[in-house]
This record gives sequence, structure tokens and C-alpha cells, in this order.
Amino acid sequence: MYDEQTSPGEPVNERPSVAYAPPAPARQPEPPRSGRFGGGAVFLSAVAGGVIGAVLLAAVFVGLFGLPASETTSTPAATTGDVTIEVADTDATYAEAVATKVTPSVVNISIGQTGIDRFTGASVTQSVGNGSGVIIREDGYILTNNHVVESADEIIVTVGVEDVTATVVGTDPSSDLAVIRVDMTGLPAVDIGSSSELNVGEPVVAIGSPFGLERSVTVGIVSALGRSSLAEGSEGLSVYTSLIQTDAAVNPGNSGGALCNASGELIGINTLIQSTSGSSAGIGFAIPIDFAIGIADELIETGFATHPFMGVGSVTVDASVAARFGLSVNAGALIQSITGGSPAADAGLLRGDIIVGIDGTEILSVEDVFTVVRAHTVGETVPVEVVRDGERMTLDVTLGSDASVQ
Repeated sequence: MYDEQTSPGEPVNERPSVAYAPPAPARQPEPPRSGRFGGGAVFLSAVAGGVIGAVLLAAVFVGLFGLPASETTSTPAATTGDVTIEVADTDATYAEAVATKVTPSVVNISIGQTGIDRFTGASVTQSVGNGSGVIIREDGYILTNNHVVESADEIIVTVGVEDVTATVVGTDPSSDLAVIRVDMTGLPAVDIGSSSELNVGEPVVAIGSPFGLERSVTVGIVSALGRSSLAEGSEGLSVYTSLIQTDAAVNPGNSGGALCNASGELIGINTLIQSTSGSSAGIGFAIPIDFAIGIADELIETGFATHPFMGVGSVTVDASVAARFGLSVNAGALIQSITGGSPAADAGLLRGDIIVGIDGTEILSVEDVFTVVRAHTVGETVPVEVVRDGERMTLDVTLGSDASVQ
């Protein structure tokens, strides 16, 4: 997926693993469970979705009959009038106003998987889980997480009180974002805010469908800004940069839902949690809307998204790798391959160079290369510090677009 990835079979750093949380059963509350994350280890997990693997699917669906197909309609859902948010002295007042304004724009996404009825041999589709989404255009476009819809054979969106079949417009596994669409018009599109204007400590509201409980509203604050992480999904690595951290309760099923400011504007897409149990521990993360809406616009226009691209294949350097290959540094990203004609090649980077810094950020691993490059924009020139034959040097790399390698 990226040229900045580690080579198969090579060692990577020892940071905590990132994985998706247990699926949220569609529309059915269920006690929190640790799922496949044992031993009390802290993990970052994508919360949503109700997406399961094919092996689990076979076990779940053998002997099950499909649910009746939901009828679709093009009748617009009921909308609310314009709502003016006035923050008063109590959290409850602003939360109530934000919920009134934004809840009609947040939808439940039910994921269907297809299996075989062992008694009849017929192909049946069963709802296996749920996530959330946000209406971003009145003509039916909905922004959500890729991990919510990536394994779906059928997507049913609850708009108001109607269940409507949705189609996938485009997905971007590398940023964990996706756009789906329902054949409806006149929908209550959310007001888009700006994540660049956020401050630590300001109030936020999260709206979504945790454990299938639609239109759930939780409140909190911006706990921190600029968090970064990687998650391994069925379609490769997802790179999360400049995440918004919040203590608003976020659970499996909230993924793809709205994080709003006190004015009822969308400022993030709820995506990850950090927890020892797989459920909310008061540490949730949202993709900032300034980034997410740009990806959404690309997906709507072209069906795919582009990202900054440097053009190197690398492996994490640690003490054992340094000793094995006789390297002069104990941390960084060792370049093993360079794409011909790429920005890295044009800048003069070579195989065997060890990247130790990008634009003033220390590089300790391949993960750092991913996140730092992705935090910049196509066409931006960044200084890349490398160690070559024991000598440090800095080369200017003008980042390209990964569209050429898709």
C-alpha cells in the first residue's frame, strides 16, 4: 500500500500492537468483553464496526436463516429546523442543544454478511454488526470509517426511522475513511466545522450507535491534540495522524460517528479507543475533520484518495538489527528499496541510508516514517536527515502523490 512500509518478515519496533475492537452487535446491547485482547494489555482499537473475518463468518452463519430484505425509499427523513447553539453555564444545556441539532445527521450503519443455510442450501444475508456514519451532503453522501464497511456484503443505513440500502462510493483503507451513499435527497447534512481551531479542554459531544444503541450522545472535552497511531486491518495498515483525543465515551459501534464542538459543528470522526477491555476507558480518538473531509471529497469525485509519497521501502532499526548489520546507529529506518523516479530517488536518497529525522522529527521506526510523511502535504518539501556510511547528512525531499503507485 505504501512504499514507506517494512519488508515482509523483517523486525519491527516493540510498540503496543494496534487492532480492531470486538464487533458491536447490530441494534443489540451487549456487555463489554475483552474479545481477543487478553492479558490486560493496553491496546488501541478501532471501535466500530461490526466487521468480522470470513472464518468467523462461516461459523456464525451455518444453519442461520437470512433476515427479510428491507424495503428502500427515496422519501426524505424528517429534518429539524435550524438550531442556534448557545453555550450556557452547564454542560447539560449545550449537550442538549448539540444533540438536537446533530442527531438527525448521524446514522446507524448495519453490516450484513452472506452465508449458506445448511438446511436449504440457499444464500442468506444476516446482520452481523453495526457502526455509525455522518451525513455530509443532503443528496445522500455519508462519511464513515473504512473498517465499518470493509467486509460488508450488504449495508443498511437507518435514516430517521427508515432502513435504506446504501452503496459504497469509495474507500481509503490507509486513512480508515469511507464514503457510502443512500438514494435519498433533502437529508439533514451536518454543519462542517474546523479541527484546526480546537483547544485542549474545550467541550465536545460524541454521537453514534455504541453496541447498536442508535442516537447515543456522550459528552466530554478535548483531552489532547496531535496523537498518531497505526492499525493493522484486513486491507493493510491504516495511518492515523493528528488525532483528537477525547474523554467522551466511545465504544464499539461509535466508529464513523460524529465528534462535535459546542456549536454543533462536526470536528472529527470517532475511530479508535485505548482500553484494557475493548470498551470505553475514557480515552477515545477521532480523525480531525479538516483531513477527513478532504479525503471524503476525493472519494466522491474520483472513488479513491491520494496521499503524500516519498518512495522508500524501509525496515526499523533497533539494537539487534544494528548489531546484525554492523550499523552505526541503534534507531531509525533503514532504506532497503527506492522506487525509481520517486521523490526519494530525485532527492538522492540511497539504499542503505538510515533515516533518523524528517522535518525536525526524530525517526525511530518505520511507523515514524509513515506518520511523519502522512502529516505533510503533496508538493511540500521536507528535510530528511540520514546516516550514510557513518556520516549524517540532510537531503530535501519534495513529496509526491501516491496516485502513481495505486
